[in-house]
Amino acid sequence: MAAPTTEGSDRETGETLLTLHRSGRLAAEYPRVRGLLAGCSEAELRRAGNLLSRLRPEDVRQAHPGVPVVSVAVTGHGTLAPLVPALTAELARHGLLLRPHLADYDSYVFDLSDPGSTLRRFDADVVLCVLDPAVVLDELPVPWTPEDVERAWDEKLGLLTGLVTRYRSTGRGTLVLNTVPLPALLPAQLLEHRSRARLGAVWRQANSRLLELAQSHPGLVVLDLDPLVAEGIAVTDERLSQYAKVHLAPPLLARYAREVGHLARHLAGRTKKALLLDLDGTLWNGTLGEDGFDVLQGDHSEPFRFLQRVVRQLGSQGVLLGVVSKNDVEPVRAVLREHPRMVLREEDLVTVVANWRPKHENIAELAGTLNLGTDSFVFMDDTPAECGLVEAELPGVTVLRAGAEPAHHVATLLRDGWFDTLVLTTEDRARVEKYQQEVERRDFLQQSASVEEYLRLLGVRVRLSPVAPSEVARVSQLSLRTNQFNMTLSRLQPADVARLVAGPATSVLVVHAADRFGDNGLVGAVFLRRAADVVHIDGFLLSCRVFSRGIEQACLGAILRHARAAGATAVVGEHRRGPKNGAVRDLYPRHGFRQVTDDGTTTVFRHDLDSEDPLPVPAHLQFTDQCGGDTP
Repeated sequence: MAAPTTEGSDRETGETLLTLHRSGRLAAEYPRVRGLLAGCSEAELRRAGNLLSRLRPEDVRQAHPGVPVVSVAVTGHGTLAPLVPALTAELARHGLLLRPHLADYDSYVFDLSDPGSTLRRFDADVVLCVLDPAVVLDELPVPWTPEDVERAWDEKLGLLTGLVTRYRSTGRGTLVLNTVPLPALLPAQLLEHRSRARLGAVWRQANSRLLELAQSHPGLVVLDLDPLVAEGIAVTDERLSQYAKVHLAPPLLARYAREVGHLARHLAGRTKKALLLDLDGTLWNGTLGEDGFDVLQGDHSEPFRFLQRVVRQLGSQGVLLGVVSKNDVEPVRAVLREHPRMVLREEDLVTVVANWRPKHENIAELAGTLNLGTDSFVFMDDTPAECGLVEAELPGVTVLRAGAEPAHHVATLLRDGWFDTLVLTTEDRARVEKYQQEVERRDFLQQSASVEEYLRLLGVRVRLSPVAPSEVARVSQLSLRTNQFNMTLSRLQPADVARLVAGPATSVLVVHAADRFGDNGLVGAVFLRRAADVVHIDGFLLSCRVFSRGIEQACLGAILRHARAAGATAVVGEHRRGPKNGAVRDLYPRHGFRQVTDDGTTTVFRHDLDSEDPLPVPAHLQFTDQCGGDTP
């Protein structure tokens, strides 16, 4: 799934980065790098990574404190230095800054098992334990048989299972393993075809067991390298493997780094939420205004039907789908509803926008309707002028240029994992329906005489309760995906949430909401900690779908009442500034807290619990408090 590029764009990128590097301005101009790397070839990305990896992360942070930093520790069996530049470039493509730690050669056992190791003290967001064929091959006798390979794999898998268990018991970051591709030179050493088949079965069974580790260990990710090798990438470079112990070829390490970049983007809270598609030439192969229902006729329609199948598959997993087209709306709806060859249907879509306005205006308006930032959107169009205009007017939108060959549309859509997530929850699968309900709520608001009448007739019902074990993954996901109402920019893995639940002085509360239009599900979380006679709100998250309905006031009031009943003298909350959570910076002062400190990044507020009922439940809202004694 290589990106379409031009030699000219590569040359321009390389020259610009080299000029910035030589002039010493690369750190100061770091926000430009994301745009410069867009559409670069893999060769140019490798060159860019070599330049960018020379930057000191602290210099970039000093110039741009708002740039998200992802700390990544790299360990494994072989030499992994070539991976760092590739990771640097891949994170830069997504507007992130890499803070790397490269462990010593073949130190992964000590790194993961010893809490005092340098890697563990680095306290990375992501720990990469890179596995290569030599992990097994170095354990084989000479001569060897498939049974020797099986024994070596059994021992290695036992070791890895123990390392994962020990690391997850105390480590914070997401641990990443990978499957191990079978190098062609190994089965070639067996002269009997039956023995080769046995070796292949042993190797694949071992990789299957590696992949299954992720099912039983929350916080572990196992990347499958077989699909990458299937793209034609060599597993090893024999010269580098034998002379330098680089046991995975640099192009494979680069593709591995791309997958890690997708993961890092998700952990930094930059997962995309919605996919918007053009119609003519993108989702179907004709022009509706000229061809009518013939837009999906003939053999040439198959690539478009394939794209529709893939888009519908994404939508079934919680990606919000919509179309934005320059067309008349009724013919568009007719095709979506009635065309016998359409795979994607109107009911799969959150919205259908078809008019003759500029597309960037429609996208901006849709963002307001769905209460999403424009940087939550991926937009795909086959017209370069439309793509360029959206990029210029809405730089937060990720624009995918569907080229002239429709058979490549799916690869263009999927190559960067824009919607990847660690865990898929029940709420994900119901997200499209919930946002369709949100559009109905907006229509209802417009028909109401006032906001007060809207809220009264909406019939909001809220339940605050301790988190259940089955809800831990959803709470983690909320922390990773929520940017607007995220008071402390908390980014928590499922294991982090579980530790807070189990802690003697900490607790996690969840917020459920519903109204006349349906059940919103689990829409918020509050992280509490008791220190002496003060209750600290270490995090407060609320989905953008339920803003401005009084839910935050009801929940804060319950926390204050519980703190008072538990003998606390104050409740303290924080707002940590981020690029998107400015709208809630006055949440605490609006609800009776006073400012205590402000260091330029984080503002601390305090409520002294000096009134009997400091924050009543809004009159329009039905509130159920199920916390009991489960708050600190």
